[in-house]
Amino acid sequence: MRNDTPAFSEPLHVGRPNLASPEKFIELVNGALSRKWLSNDGPLVRELEAQVANYLGVKHCVAITNGTIALEIAIKVAGLTGEVIVPSWTFIATVHALRWLGVTPVFADIDPETHCLDPESVRRKITDRTTGILAVHLWGRPAPVAELEAVARERSLTLIYDAAHAFGVSAEDKMIGNFGKAEILSFHATKFFNAIEGGAIVTNDDEFATRARLMRNFGFVGEDHVVIEGTNGKMSEISAAMGLANFGGLADLIDVNRANYDAYVRGVSGLPGLRVLEIDARHLSNYQYVVLLVEEDCPATRDDILAELRRNNVLARRYFWPACHRMEPYKSLDPEAGADLPETERISDQVVVLPTGTAVNVDEIGVIVDILRNTVEASVNHRTGGTDGA
Repeated sequence: MRNDTPAFSEPLHVGRPNLASPEKFIELVNGALSRKWLSNDGPLVRELEAQVANYLGVKHCVAITNGTIALEIAIKVAGLTGEVIVPSWTFIATVHALRWLGVTPVFADIDPETHCLDPESVRRKITDRTTGILAVHLWGRPAPVAELEAVARERSLTLIYDAAHAFGVSAEDKMIGNFGKAEILSFHATKFFNAIEGGAIVTNDDEFATRARLMRNFGFVGEDHVVIEGTNGKMSEISAAMGLANFGGLADLIDVNRANYDAYVRGVSGLPGLRVLEIDARHLSNYQYVVLLVEEDCPATRDDILAELRRNNVLARRYFWPACHRMEPYKSLDPEAGADLPETERISDQVVVLPTGTAVNVDEIGVIVDILRNTVEASVNHRTGGTDGA
């Protein structure tokens, strides 16, 4: 008989914020309050920009109020118009940022082993209206940067990257942040590196950085001279304080994430139809996400597994479900888009993202794996008419 008492008395969340040093955060906030300088390119924002640029080895970091506004500003600076090729397998903000600015997102398919854009699918989607590619580094893994940059170069397209999942990640020996015309970071509270709410544009292009800085502050030069259309994308000193307070804990957090990832891989190994998406050892990873794939031969369905995890207070998620092309307004604009996105369609019905980070420990992961094992075994017994021990 099934035990209806949840395995965990308190919920285990995906994306629980990681806080390296609350004490340092309070100290920095008190300094900002004493200076009475809380926004408008304050000293904490400038220090965070310098630390991020140094960490990634890029020339410029432009701190922005959040990752979505960073995307919108980067799209404007890049001058993208007409059509831009983008994965449907991404958070909806990536696609909305294009449409919000009057650009038509054109969905390309993904590589089933990396979940990042498939360069050959990108090639097939290029038309005479295509002006750029907005690629996504996903799950703490890099997109195929060399192949995508070859496509962009051949077809004279502007390439930018949504690197919201990829802070501290490399493509072989080169840090993410150094690819394309620019890359966009998210420092949202749920991300590997958080600033409560925030983001950044990182680039090695001097002109791109200058225009991005203008656009994040309404286009102002000096106190009262506007030279370009802009918006309000300024990061606050409070957000920068959290970012600076968390910087010192990045290495420790990667160690925690790596230990969690390894525990999940060991635990899931041998369970029929289940596997954890592998991290490619050629690249540095932040191990921000543990992605469980419930494949076609699994005795239990993805939604059965998700329901049982949630019944036990393990609040796993179906990232990204549904994929963007199944959401509005894109679903109504092109109801048949899925026909050209077979891997996106398949993967979107397989993924469960599991809790990691400082929200869980290795012992708790053992319990989560037991839930997975019991769910699979119960499904086998149900299909074969066997007993579940009742």
